[in-house]
Amino acid sequence: ESTPSPHPAPEPEGLTVDFLGSGPTPSQSRFQVDLVAESAGAAAGDGDEKAAPSGDKAQEAEEAKGRFRVVNFVDPSGAVSPDAAPAEGLQNGDTVMSETSLQSSTGGQQHYHYDTHTNTYYLRTFGHNTIDAVPNIDFYRQTAAPLGEKLIRPTLSELHDELDKEPFEDGFANGEDLTPAEEAAVKDSGDSKGVVKFGWIKGVLVRCMLNIWGVMLFIRMTWIVGQAGIVYCCIIISIATVVTTITGCSTSAIATNGFVRGGGAYYLISRSLGPEFGGSIGLIFAFANAVAVAMYVVGFAETVVELLRMGDLTMLDAVNDVRIVGTITVVILLGISVAGMEWEAKAQLILLFILLTAIFNYFIGSFIPVESKEKYGFFSYDASIMWENMGPDFRKETFFSVFAIFFPAATGILAGANISGDLADPQMAIPRGTLLAIFITALVYIGVAVSTGACIVRDATGEIGTNFTLGFNNCTGPACKYGYDFSSCKLQPGQDESSCKYGLHNDFQVMSVVSGFGPLISAGIFSATLSSALASLVSAPKVFQALCKDNIYPGIAFFGKGYGKNNEPLRGYILTFLIALAFILIAELNTIAPIISNFFLASYALINFSVFHASLANSPGWRPSFKYFNKWVSLAGAILCCVVMFIINWWAALLTNVIVLSLYIYVSYKKPDVNWGSSTQALTYHQALTHSLQLCGVADHIKTYRPQCLVMTGAPNSRPALLNLVHAFTKNVGLMVCGHVRISNRKPNIKELNNDMLRYQRWLLNNNSKAFYTPVMAEDLRQGSQFLLQAAGLGRLKPNTLVLGFKNNWRECDLKEVETYINLIHDAFDFQYGMVILRLSEGLDVSHIQGQDDTSAMKDVVVFIDVNKDSDGDSSKPSSKATSVQNSPAVQKDDYDDGKAPMQPLLKKDKKSPTTPLNMADQKLLDASQQFQKKQGKGTVDVWWLFDDGGLTLLIPYLIANKKKWKDCKIRVFIGGKINRIDHDRRAMAALLSKFRIDFSDITVLGDINIKPKSESLAAFAQLIEPYRLKEDDMEQDAAEKLKAEEPWRITDNEIELYKAKSNRQIRLNELLKEHSSTANLIVMSMPLARKGAVSSALYMAWLETLSRDLPPILLVRGNHQSVLTFYS
Repeated sequence: ESTPSPHPAPEPEGLTVDFLGSGPTPSQSRFQVDLVAESAGAAAGDGDEKAAPSGDKAQEAEEAKGRFRVVNFVDPSGAVSPDAAPAEGLQNGDTVMSETSLQSSTGGQQHYHYDTHTNTYYLRTFGHNTIDAVPNIDFYRQTAAPLGEKLIRPTLSELHDELDKEPFEDGFANGEDLTPAEEAAVKDSGDSKGVVKFGWIKGVLVRCMLNIWGVMLFIRMTWIVGQAGIVYCCIIISIATVVTTITGCSTSAIATNGFVRGGGAYYLISRSLGPEFGGSIGLIFAFANAVAVAMYVVGFAETVVELLRMGDLTMLDAVNDVRIVGTITVVILLGISVAGMEWEAKAQLILLFILLTAIFNYFIGSFIPVESKEKYGFFSYDASIMWENMGPDFRKETFFSVFAIFFPAATGILAGANISGDLADPQMAIPRGTLLAIFITALVYIGVAVSTGACIVRDATGEIGTNFTLGFNNCTGPACKYGYDFSSCKLQPGQDESSCKYGLHNDFQVMSVVSGFGPLISAGIFSATLSSALASLVSAPKVFQALCKDNIYPGIAFFGKGYGKNNEPLRGYILTFLIALAFILIAELNTIAPIISNFFLASYALINFSVFHASLANSPGWRPSFKYFNKWVSLAGAILCCVVMFIINWWAALLTNVIVLSLYIYVSYKKPDVNWGSSTQALTYHQALTHSLQLCGVADHIKTYRPQCLVMTGAPNSRPALLNLVHAFTKNVGLMVCGHVRISNRKPNIKELNNDMLRYQRWLLNNNSKAFYTPVMAEDLRQGSQFLLQAAGLGRLKPNTLVLGFKNNWRECDLKEVETYINLIHDAFDFQYGMVILRLSEGLDVSHIQGQDDTSAMKDVVVFIDVNKDSDGDSSKPSSKATSVQNSPAVQKDDYDDGKAPMQPLLKKDKKSPTTPLNMADQKLLDASQQFQKKQGKGTVDVWWLFDDGGLTLLIPYLIANKKKWKDCKIRVFIGGKINRIDHDRRAMAALLSKFRIDFSDITVLGDINIKPKSESLAAFAQLIEPYRLKEDDMEQDAAEKLKAEEPWRITDNEIELYKAKSNRQIRLNELLKEHSSTANLIVMSMPLARKGAVSSALYMAWLETLSRDLPPILLVRGNHQSVLTFYS
């Protein structure tokens, strides 16, 4: 290991180290590391410390300002880290810092020099002097509590940027910012002392077993065996267990793919499939649990009332007695729940003990033959009885109807997951507890089915048998050998019900008869109903609380407030209580029961689908530690759940689907602003990637041609007219990329560029503009445009048309900008792009009006981006050039171009106050910029298709006219022709347009294009180009050549003469445009071409100016001369 240099390393220069006796405050902690001793026996510095002058101290404090702060990690409880140095060692001041201030543990401010030989404390990174941090779980936390301290690792800028550059503060990385719900969870869980957390047995296993074992075990199991027989009954239990086991495995997979917060099924589904499915399931799942409370309580109340009736004790009548007992019961249960989770868990343990005692009581009783019970059909275990009961004996039932009655007894597997927020280790507890509960309960169900089928006959009279005489042969059935003839119980033709009241078929309470001590079965029934009711009463508010905190539905946040150290949703408990009470007072739950079962099944189906979906998306973030799942098995589980829904009750299944779909549509429409990294996101990316690659494997075809536009908008909100018009013909048709060249002579601020990418992309989405924002840093506009022309897009999703705004101010600005602008057009043609230029007489750029650097339109868009810091650095323009750059394309300057003040800070624009009235020009500009947002009235889109460029000039107006806002505008086509062939040319064009299937209202053939323009028009053109002429005839040849080389945009006399006819044509076309199209809503015109290197920039710009001046909005279009229209099928 190399000996440390006696001189300070440059990297940590100016670092400030604070040693604090009490834990770091949020403002102090940038990131936190422990200090470790390099060697225990190293001598402390004695006399190396030298006090620095106070002036130096101030200077160094200034240098250290804004640089890296390293704060000693101190345990929140106040105990110093075991690796931290003792207090006296700290006061010696031996640190890795060079001449930096050090706050000692006594709080005194001292100053020390760096000395490597006496230096004993290093920042903890392998004991070396670096701020680069080693892997640490605390860097990956989302919250500061309850799991531990959230630490922020050193940013890349802090490690990589030059030391003189102030590092910027980064927020959380991709999607790690907290949702309001998570922030609230942090706030609520600040005081973690005394919080009750459950292990896997108490929290999940006990809860799930109690919820799965319902009244069905004691009062319906025997009837199901009577109807379906032992074999079919085992098949029914097995199918139900397969469904719940698959769902249990899926639940385990989701629960072990990261930390699980409170909210149970809702949390699992919403974080996997997104808020749409999660929100809809969360609401119906919470409601189903609330109504299930009523269902279980009524089951309990009915049993109590039945027992009272047997003792001739009635209060009013059967129905009202159920209501009274139910109301009293639910009030007591509410009291237990509100008392806290610990009391509720204790109550559950007592109920489980009673329930297990009742089950053992039955099994013990089944082995003890009692003669007095034989008349009721119980003969203990007998092979002939078992064989008799092996097959089905359906009476008014079918296999599926019996399955529908049994299946609700298998639900309840999410009881543990629903209180995920109250579990000490949900990732371990949920899989272990849920799957073990499913296994144990399934075994008990099968055991009871086989046991009852083997020792109880299907029908019994309840009367003591007699000795048979010779007529003994008439007796059939396994009871005959015991001296009982139950053949009279068999259904006769036309009979609906057996005349007998006992046996598997007829007596729901037959388990009480079999059991060793009858009343214990009643206690078991009470225990099963009350425990299920209690579990549901706790589940519903917990799930609903999680839903409320995520703020997916308006107006329910009130119920999400938690109270006490356990964050108990008391308001949710009251709401659940009221819902349960309402349904208890109805007291008729036969109708509501199948809907509840379907609500549970819908959530099971979605949990299974979540796992399939996440596995299909193949996201690297899908890494469950529970490995016993398969995506296809999960899909089968989801389908099985849906099938079972329709088996149980088809109309309830339809109703459930309608409700889920309605809630899904509502949440999709509302678009809650959450980002949970759902598998929907992952699958969308996966599909986009797959389809993009598939596209690359197919050659282009004319029929599939789409205009894919690179639009040089600059900041997307600075040229709304350009954005809106291009969006009109690319929306749902082709690609649109908003290009933004950011010119900077100083070092580029990449962070700001990335922030703007997020901000402007979100702005486009919020304005329903289907476009991508792509900024580039470049030294000048042409270089940046070339970058975009070459690199924008991906595979076949690549622009093929460049769209610019017309440079209205070209005569006032530096002619170098005109040269750049024209070269941009040449570059587009070199790269085989089509070319579109939009001109509005008022101009396009409105950024100086709306105060683009203010970003007021975007302040609520990306909350975690700091838009105030440096946000207006590149959107400002020098005030001296405020007018000259107004309409230049896609460029915003970071610095002066004239070299006068290259290093000066930027001049800020005067932001217009909303109350300040705009001047007339700005008001016109603003109105013009919004004209394409409005619905266009009746009018025309005039297409001047003078030259065949492959059909782009015709395709763009066709696409525009097809849009809703433009549907009242008719297309008029203007073409050039000869005076003596006007009719022939019109017919030929009409035939061509009809073959292209493009509707038009009129075709005008212009036979007078080549007539000489008016003299005043010619004079105006001559005056326009006068300042840009080279006038080489008036100077020496060498001087003329030198000037042309320095200013290549100048127009030579030879050039004027050579292109006189073309210049005249542009002048004449402007006259014709004013004559024919002065009232059009939009003009689309073939753009004149200029040969590269032959026509100077100023002349070409003059042609474009002359052609398009004083007209309605005009699009100059030139395709790349490859066909974009075809009449072949």
